[in-house]
Amino acid sequence: MTDSTRGGPTSGADDIGGDDATDDDATDDAGATERIVESDGVTAKYVETDDERVLTFTREGRTAAIVQNATGYAMVKVRTAPDGDELERYYGFDMALDHAAERLGVTVADLPVPEAAADMGM
Repeated sequence: MTDSTRGGPTSGADDIGGDDATDDDATDDAGATERIVESDGVTAKYVETDDERVLTFTREGRTAAIVQNATGYAMVKVRTAPDGDELERYYGFDMALDHAAERLGVTVADLPVPEAAADMGM
C-alpha cells in the first residue's frame, strides 16, 4: 500500500505496508471510526474517539500505541497499549513511529500507517 500523504525519506514510510497490506474500515457502537491495516505480520488499528486519536500497532503479542488528543494539536504519546502506561511524548509523528517500531522489533518502514493517521503530530 503506497500512501502519498506521508512524505520524505526521514519518515521511513515511502511505501507503507508494502503491496500486501489490507485496509478495512468500521464504526463501533459508540460511533468511533476505526481503520485497520495489516502488512508483514504487523497490524495497525486507528481509532478516533471524542477525546483521542489512537494508532495501535501489534505484532507477535507486542503492542505500541501512539495517541494524540482529538483536536490534533498536541504532542503525541507512545503508550504500552491504547489505555496503557505512557512511555514517552514526542512533537513529531516520525519519532513516535520510531519508538513504536522499536517496541515491536521492526523498522519504521514495516509499520502500516492508515492514511487517516498520517497527519498525527505537531
